[in-house]
Amino acid sequence: MATQVMLKFVTLGREMPEKRAADERSGDFHEIYREFADAKAREQASRCSQCGVPYCQSHCPLHNNIPDWLRLMAEGRTQEAYLRAQETNSFPEICGRICPQDRLCEGNCVIEQSGHGTVTIGAIEKYITDTAWEEGWVEPIRPMVERAESVGIIGAGPGGLAAAERLRQQGFQVTVYDRHDRAGGLMIYGIPGFKLEKPVVQRRNQWLEEGGVEFVLNAEVGRTISFDAIRGKHDSVIIATGVYKTRDLEIDNAPERGVVAALDYLTASNRVDLGDEVPDFADGELDAFGKRVVVIGGGDTAMDCVRTAIRQGAVSVKCLYRRDRANMPGSQREVQNAEEEGVEFVWLSAPAAFAGHVAGAASTASEALVANAGGDVDGDGIGDNPKLSPLHLVTETDISTGPAGVTGLRVARMRLGAPDATGRQSPEVIDGGDYDEPADLVIKALGFEPEDIPRLWDVSGLEVTRWGTIRADYRTHRTSLPGVWAVGDIVRGASLVVWAIRDGREAADAIAAELITEARVAAE
Repeated sequence: MATQVMLKFVTLGREMPEKRAADERSGDFHEIYREFADAKAREQASRCSQCGVPYCQSHCPLHNNIPDWLRLMAEGRTQEAYLRAQETNSFPEICGRICPQDRLCEGNCVIEQSGHGTVTIGAIEKYITDTAWEEGWVEPIRPMVERAESVGIIGAGPGGLAAAERLRQQGFQVTVYDRHDRAGGLMIYGIPGFKLEKPVVQRRNQWLEEGGVEFVLNAEVGRTISFDAIRGKHDSVIIATGVYKTRDLEIDNAPERGVVAALDYLTASNRVDLGDEVPDFADGELDAFGKRVVVIGGGDTAMDCVRTAIRQGAVSVKCLYRRDRANMPGSQREVQNAEEEGVEFVWLSAPAAFAGHVAGAASTASEALVANAGGDVDGDGIGDNPKLSPLHLVTETDISTGPAGVTGLRVARMRLGAPDATGRQSPEVIDGGDYDEPADLVIKALGFEPEDIPRLWDVSGLEVTRWGTIRADYRTHRTSLPGVWAVGDIVRGASLVVWAIRDGREAADAIAAELITEARVAAE
């Protein structure tokens, strides 16, 4: 009688790869999970119930054939499992690391719903593809036929790279333009190494380049190269820029120093990790070492910031979020990891004002009053404003006459009000509940908005939505401009890597179908 390979969730419990101890991992930027052993990956894959309606697959934006490659893995057919996984996913080793599986495939696993604990889909996906790279199973791109048509892709993030891979496999000539000096977008500069080590992304970039994809880096559309020039050079163009404009706080007394945007902070950290010289990090502006850090926000970017600050040697790290834990948009797995590493979450709280030496007209007026009364701003008996007090003496501790810096936040306590029509509760300020939170570095992780592409690129006829995102057909990703498509966050708004990959693959297929049809018609 044949041995049953699958459905072992009844006798086998759910296990993740071993997680490095918090005190060990918080001292470096390496990934926090160790690798599965082959036997353990096979064992965990065998827990899949092979259900008739695979909700894991239907809730994956790429509709990955998850039950199929779990079975192949359980049977020890790892190479076949990889071939199955890469049919629908351009970067399975990346998705296995950074996808919020608890909100997608694993969160909808049937055995999870029945109380047995979900299959560890992401960890197995990562193991399968890492093994494929190690064993040399990742074949180079070799198109059956080289085509003359070319496609220009603006943006080397996940959406642009997924489209490049798909188009190159079909023989099209592909050039990817990006504003940065490395390809990868937020996978390189936005996501910290403890979630996605950079050699993993760089390996995939090199694979694309060896497969015939041309990269033009340090190319900022609207400045170093025009959009019209790119359109004129290619038969089709894909816009895959992502969204980089940071949402701001509605506080009007922001200091000149000590309050930074999340993306600036994360980019600096990742550049240092890659070996770059970063002046704003070297002078301390974007370095959390020795500082009391407050991160404002509750999404995955906020989690990246608080965990980065811990690794940089912050004295304390707190995360302010205006709702409670249950309503936090970020991954609960990431919240747990952050708490283990020493991050304190302050729920139902929001910034109301900055404390300390503030910038602008208000601070000038305030200092004038103090100077007229002796110039002693910090209470040390020495005048602190050389323009208004002739008694000023410069000391090593006198920083009040330099760039305005943050010393803390006035924090408003919140409560959740009555639910609206969608059932979501809006936060409300509790009168009289304000308190002061000391801080030397405040990081704004409030989400991202699209840049004004038509204005920045000096292009007319490119329609945008009322949110500023590019308007594109949700099936083909075609924009209002002939021969121009758009994918990823610049269409969706800030979203997940896996959605960008899906968009890029869909747009590539739509472009290929159109260019092939046009070539066939021309030949006839």
